[in-house]
Amino acid sequence: MPELELPRPDPADVFPAAELERIETYRGVARWLWVGSTAIELLVLALLAWRARRLAARAACWARGRLRTAAAMGIVASLAVWLATLPVGAAGHWWGRRYGLSAQGYGAWLSDRALSLLVTTVLVVLVVAGCVFLAGRLGRGWWTAAALGLAGLGVLVVLVQPLVVQPLFNRFAPLRDPSLAAEIEVVGARLGVDVAAVEVADASRRTTAANAQVTGIGPTRRVAVYDTLLDGRFGRDEIVAVSAHELAHVARHHVWKGAAWFALLAIPGLALIAWVTSRRGGLRDPALVPLALLCAFVLFVATLPVQNAVSRRYEAEADWLALTATRDPDAAIELDRRLALTGLVDPDPPGWARILLATHPTALERIAMAEAFRRGS
Repeated sequence: MPELELPRPDPADVFPAAELERIETYRGVARWLWVGSTAIELLVLALLAWRARRLAARAACWARGRLRTAAAMGIVASLAVWLATLPVGAAGHWWGRRYGLSAQGYGAWLSDRALSLLVTTVLVVLVVAGCVFLAGRLGRGWWTAAALGLAGLGVLVVLVQPLVVQPLFNRFAPLRDPSLAAEIEVVGARLGVDVAAVEVADASRRTTAANAQVTGIGPTRRVAVYDTLLDGRFGRDEIVAVSAHELAHVARHHVWKGAAWFALLAIPGLALIAWVTSRRGGLRDPALVPLALLCAFVLFVATLPVQNAVSRRYEAEADWLALTATRDPDAAIELDRRLALTGLVDPDPPGWARILLATHPTALERIAMAEAFRRGS
């Protein structure tokens, strides 16, 4: 992607004033709900770390074994965070329903939250038990082997996500419009990507927002569009444009690169966790699991600016490649405008929100890129 000097358009020149006000009201509350949820999770993990000795002693009575006790501590931490943040999540769901963004009832929403808890808890138990095992076997240097194991687990999760995790939340079916599928395949060929199939996810059961996604790697790769893209609000060229964006991620191996970044950040993160826990005897002690999880969460939040900056870079690269493949900047501009309006996405968020929350360029930046492409083409 070339380095572009993009102008900063005035949001009022692109979006109606009433819609900008509506988006700002919705996003303003949503941001503070995120802050509240993050603070609650931090507090819960800190309290668990403080009371960990007593909790571990109780868990050991029935878990019977160091690794099983460590796994039990991971389950307790995962469940405690889930329960504590549930009211904030419910408030966010109510807020989304009020603005017409969420299409789910509260029962279906709670079911999804429970499934997410299950997936999260399984991963937490695997990581916690693995780290405690390695700490018991390798001593202070356990984090080096754990970094390799965590990198492998990250790749495995990406690989099996389309097969195991996604079917828990969505049903997928082939795109029924053969001519549209053929257009997307042509765009894929221009990007050097073989499109075996384009699938449609039944996202409308949960949201009115439109999106598309690429998940998995190698044989499990899935390119899917939300059925909310096909409900008449988006034109055919816009659907091709968003599909081209997702295929550009495949062309530039962004999923693999994301896994590599995860592995890279895991190395200093695990080293720091090992140092902190070693000051209290080492992570071979299951009572230190909450402290390790607290450290991991703090590190996750602290590295959000880096994670998001990398993500925005990859998203911008995919935008540019999609433009070169479709040669249709008008469709890209209209797509970005409609995505912002239908998803209530702030086209010009505050600086702190951009740093901590924005995984994509703003709508204004994406529109400016499309306009720059149009001028240069």
